[in-house]
Amino acid sequence: MTFTAAARVAARLAATLGWSPDAFWAATPAELRLALGLDLDPAAVPAAAADLARLKEAFPDGQAR
Repeated sequence: MTFTAAARVAARLAATLGWSPDAFWAATPAELRLALGLDLDPAAVPAAAADLARLKEAFPDGQAR
């Protein structure tokens, strides 16, 4: 792949993710894998909506326990 082709792929990828060029170029390979859904580590699976709701209820913003 040429540099020009790689730059085009990177630009398309950034646009697909909705990231600014600065955000794209600052991202780590791990962040790109996760954003693209390529991280196969089961521990990296996002929390379910119900789990997040329970955490928000248990720890509302601005209140420490």
